[in-house]
Amino acid sequence: MSSRIDVSIEHRNVPEPPGKQHPNTCPECQSHYRDDELEAALWVCPHCGHHFPMRARARVASLVDQGTFVEEAAELRSEDPLQFFDLRPYTERLAEAEMKTGLGEAMVIGHASIEGTSCELAVMDFSFMGGSMGSVVGEKFSRACDSAAERGVPLVSVTASGGARMQEGILSLMQLPKTVCAVEDLHDAGQALISVMTHPTTAGVLASFASLGDVIVAEPGALVAFTGPRVVQQTTREKLPEDFGLAEQNLRFGHIDAIVPRPELKPYVSRLLRLFARNGD
Repeated sequence: MSSRIDVSIEHRNVPEPPGKQHPNTCPECQSHYRDDELEAALWVCPHCGHHFPMRARARVASLVDQGTFVEEAAELRSEDPLQFFDLRPYTERLAEAEMKTGLGEAMVIGHASIEGTSCELAVMDFSFMGGSMGSVVGEKFSRACDSAAERGVPLVSVTASGGARMQEGILSLMQLPKTVCAVEDLHDAGQALISVMTHPTTAGVLASFASLGDVIVAEPGALVAFTGPRVVQQTTREKLPEDFGLAEQNLRFGHIDAIVPRPELKPYVSRLLRLFARNGD
C-alpha cells in the first residue's frame, strides 16, 4: 500500500523573491566571488571568514593526499519500499538529486591518506536531499566503520545533514541505532572515530553517530543542534541567545572539543590521526 500525502496546489514556476542573492555572495559581508576564487579559498570568504557550503567531493579533495582516495560502495542506491508520493514520487526526487549532484547518495565513503596517515572517510553532502539519512546513508556509514575496523585505521566522518529521510519512514529512523552499533563495533576493534560537524548537523545524524566521536570538532558558525532555533523559539516561546545551537555555543557547553576553521582542518585531523595511530606511525 502506497503512502500518499494529498496536496491540492503545487506552485510551479514561482518567481524568485526580490533581492535574492547569488549563491557566491557572502551573506555576512556581501562580497561576491567567482567559483574558482572560492574553490581556491576552500569555499571560505577571504574577507570575513564565512564558511560557504562545500560539496562532498570537494571536501574529500581538500582533506586527503592527492591520488590516495579510493571510493567504496559507490554503486549503492536508495529504493522506494513505501512507494512514497508527496508532491512528486520519491524515485523522481532521487533521480533529480543524482542529476544535480553527480552522487548516488548523500554520503561518500572510501579510504585514503591524510598527510601520510591512512584512514577511512565518510563525507556527507547537504546538496543531496538536504543530506538526509536514509537506509543507504546508514549502510554506507556502517560499511565505512567495518572497513576502518578491518584495515586497523581510524574513521573520519564529516557531517552535513537535515536529519532522517521522511520518504523512507521507519526504515530511515532505524539507521540511528544501526549507525550507533557500527561505531560501537569500530571502538571494539580498537579504532577511533573523528567527527567533523559542518553546517548544518542536525536531528537524526546529530542524535546518532555524529555525536559519538572520540574527538568532535566543528567548523565556525555551524548549526549543531537537534532542532533549529526558529522551531525551538516557537515551541518554548522564549527568546533564545543569538548563537543558539551554533558551534560556538556548543563549545562553551562542552558538547564539542574544538572549532577548527576549514583551512586548518587537514593538519588538525592529521595530528589527531597520528595520535590515534598504532605504533605512532
